Amino acid sequence: MAEVREFALPDLGEGLTEAEIVRWLVSVGDAVAVDQPVVEVETAKAMVEVPCPYGGVVTARFGEEGAEIPVGAPLVTVAVGASAAPAGEPAGASAGAPAEVSAEVSAETSEKSGNVLVGYGTGAPAARRRRVRPANGVPVPASAVVSAAPSAPAAPVAPAAPVPEASAPAAPVETRPADGPVPVISPLVRRLAREHGIDLRQVAGSGPRGLILRADVERAVAEAHAVPASAAPADGAAVSASASAPVPAAGAAARGERIPLRGLRGTVADKLSTSRREIPDATCWVDADATELLAARRAMNAAGPKISLLALLARICTAALARFPELNAAVDTAAREIVRLSEVHLGFAAQTDRGLVVPVVRDAHTRGAAELSEEIARLTESARAGRLTPAELTGGTFTLNNYGVFGVDGSTPIINHPEAAMLGVGRITPKPWVHEGELAVRQVVQLSFTFDHRVCDGGTAGGFLRYVADCVEHPAVLLRTL
Repeated sequence: MAEVREFALPDLGEGLTEAEIVRWLVSVGDAVAVDQPVVEVETAKAMVEVPCPYGGVVTARFGEEGAEIPVGAPLVTVAVGASAAPAGEPAGASAGAPAEVSAEVSAETSEKSGNVLVGYGTGAPAARRRRVRPANGVPVPASAVVSAAPSAPAAPVAPAAPVPEASAPAAPVETRPADGPVPVISPLVRRLAREHGIDLRQVAGSGPRGLILRADVERAVAEAHAVPASAAPADGAAVSASASAPVPAAGAAARGERIPLRGLRGTVADKLSTSRREIPDATCWVDADATELLAARRAMNAAGPKISLLALLARICTAALARFPELNAAVDTAAREIVRLSEVHLGFAAQTDRGLVVPVVRDAHTRGAAELSEEIARLTESARAGRLTPAELTGGTFTLNNYGVFGVDGSTPIINHPEAAMLGVGRITPKPWVHEGELAVRQVVQLSFTFDHRVCDGGTAGGFLRYVADCVEHPAVLLRTL
């Protein structure tokens, strides 16, 4: 007899607590092998394919594409040892009707995963299952148990056609017991209720079997914001106007397209807001003649492997940080201390289809220009393909931002919190320039430097930027540090 195993969203590391389902890789009724990816999710750090540690037949999937689910919430249930359902047979029939699956599974599966996920060690005992009992004679959907306790296993739910969010409230239901499950399947619905102070136990669900939908919570929010007639002003006209005016639905006042700040976009927004809120930053800038730097790059590329301009600028940054270590630092606000870091983990801004990401070159201070160029190219390709791991997007100590690729001359970079500084590089373009006492057309670039004024004063920041500009104008200066 097939044993039904539940696979929940594992801890993907780096303190991530939720993920968005981007694409299902399996359907109900499909046979899956051990460690076969079943779903592609997007976290605040990267796009990840999640492998299932069980082999068998998929009996249920939890969550639609585009939905956010917390760590510990069920992803799929798998009938271990079952074969795929024959053509024409209802999906999941071979594993039994999902609502009737209540047997307690054994502690060991016949197949063991070799892919160790956080919370899913190889050969770990399976979770024990409980029968979902009716409350007040009304069947409680298994999804409600999942939402009420994400870490507890729930009976698998067979997929059904999408349920439209009803605009009219259903008949009132009995008050739910204080300790019973609340029938809510969507974490977004719970978040909306929490943000507006709505008690979900007092909300009548309009979904099947009393399931609470987003429309139900929005209606409760609108009712909570309605002005009672007894509290209206005594003025007759005001009373008449307020009594006759319909209560707008939540969010109706603000028109236009709404784009959720979640996933990567939400993480970027949070980090930039934190930077502006916590860091007293200042910016200085200088124009530099990059003609000789470009000539040096051409000579290097003619003699060996190609070296990118960004790699040369990265090498200049590591040399400058060796001279001004105050800027390779972070501020511990709780301890009121400046933490100077010995290793330079250099981040660089990369624009992708998913948005702006900052891959990190580890131990950049130990790499030469050729090695930096190779690593930057690898990380850039991974970023554009969405294959960067969370470890490759965190831990930076200094950031290099080449916004010149957008055709702009200057900018005031926002520091990548919790770092202490960022160097911005504009486009390199021909401009009139006084060279050796005569007016000439030279390749000029604007360098801007934003720094945390808590870690150093303007003299240190100016010295750093001036050294970078000198290396750009006279690359031979770098020979002193090679």
